[in-house]
Amino acid sequence: MTVDDATDAQERAPRNALDRYFKISERGSTVAREVRGGLATFFTMGYIVVLNPLIIGTVADHDGQFVGDVSEPGAAIPLVAAATALVAGVLSLLMGLVGRYPFALAAGLGLNAVVAFTLVTDMSWEDAMGIIVLEGLVITVLVLTGFRTAVFHAIPAPLKTAIAVGIGLFIALIGLVDAGFVRRIPGLLGESSVPLQLGATGSLSGWPTAVFVFGLLLTVLLVARRVRGAILIGILVTTVVAIIVQAIANVGPFNQGRGPDGRPRINPDGWQLNVPELPDTIVGTPDLSLLGQFSLLGSVERVGVTAALLFVFTVMLADFFDTMGTVVGVGAEGDLLDDDGNLPGIRDVLLVDSVGAAAGGAASVSSNTTYVESAAGVGEGARTGLAAVVTGVLFLLAMFLAPLVSVVPFEAASPALVVVGFLMVAQIRAIDFNDYEVAIPAFLTIVLMPFTYSITAGIGAGFVSYVAIKAVRGRVARIHPLMWLIAALFVVYFALTPLRELLGV
Repeated sequence: MTVDDATDAQERAPRNALDRYFKISERGSTVAREVRGGLATFFTMGYIVVLNPLIIGTVADHDGQFVGDVSEPGAAIPLVAAATALVAGVLSLLMGLVGRYPFALAAGLGLNAVVAFTLVTDMSWEDAMGIIVLEGLVITVLVLTGFRTAVFHAIPAPLKTAIAVGIGLFIALIGLVDAGFVRRIPGLLGESSVPLQLGATGSLSGWPTAVFVFGLLLTVLLVARRVRGAILIGILVTTVVAIIVQAIANVGPFNQGRGPDGRPRINPDGWQLNVPELPDTIVGTPDLSLLGQFSLLGSVERVGVTAALLFVFTVMLADFFDTMGTVVGVGAEGDLLDDDGNLPGIRDVLLVDSVGAAAGGAASVSSNTTYVESAAGVGEGARTGLAAVVTGVLFLLAMFLAPLVSVVPFEAASPALVVVGFLMVAQIRAIDFNDYEVAIPAFLTIVLMPFTYSITAGIGAGFVSYVAIKAVRGRVARIHPLMWLIAALFVVYFALTPLRELLGV
């Protein structure tokens, strides 16, 4: 052993029980970095406490009722907010204590939209949440039997790298869209050949956009100078600037409700979600009455066995591979993967995530999943479950401090996602683009995640094309048997609409 090796071993030796349990020194981290990482992750994903209620709490089901069996629009929003924060807090704590990695969980965006805009059109909220519980139980069984872990190990290393790169582009796009820097073009049909544009009119305008640009430049400069806490500092400083701007300019929100004619009133230069104003009150008592409001088999009675199974399969496949992609991407960014691109102890991570899916349904807030925004904490230096514990505690506090959560606007948190996206995309250098057998599937994985706004779609395209190219080139023996199964499942996933039409469900 050399002197340098001895010194390194001494630095990584555990200093106390906390250090030993979370392997803080072993992974080259410190308690301060973990705390900063946990804070950064919370600030970049804390929006879910505000956004999930706007999706889950404002849509009536097939019976005309809102979640929680309330009949008045908006009455369910505080109920969903409290339950969302509670479940996210408990599961993030569980991930930190059991999984021991810096991955935080909360109600999954995309999955909650499937529940709100697909499932409840055919059934009640209780029935739809029952499907989510069933899906979570199925995935939990797959973890306990070792199947989900085996799938993770069967993925070729270049595709794992491509997943990480694709997620980097994806979260960068999320940051740009959430901040209003990049926007969907309204009234697209027949008016334009591109689906996205710069700002509201093809150019940048408005104080919120200026705040985002300020936050992005500040964070970039801090990261470039390798300042400790760069991402968290960027979020906090930009939030203070946003509060000052709102106090002086009185910008107001992007969505200003509906006018007398019933049409949405939009302020294109407004804040995208949270208006950064100091709240009149800070503490409130959460209403947790949504917990347990689900019907496990009610969907079968409503839509039949076949349709219910298709719904479970759709949600399960998206949940299954969204999490796998996030774990690979964030783990690679934190240098947590082994030489084969696998995450040591991944079974515990996947088990907590699977339980999270069922827990989200049982609490009527939709499936909870590992968040790609955890990359913000990893970018801040977090490497252990202590960061997830910090994030979990903050979510639990958010139940009582909901007004404070709404102070941080998208425009202040989104720069962190753009910068972390850059850090993750840098891994693309590990892919051999001269080998078309892996380069083409890797390319499809990378580009389709941001282009389709779906991690699952990107992974599916990469897997199907990988198997197809290998088979056509006569290299069937090199394809892992599980890759054949996964590719077949994705073919079914992509063809779900015609299959439903064929089956009449």
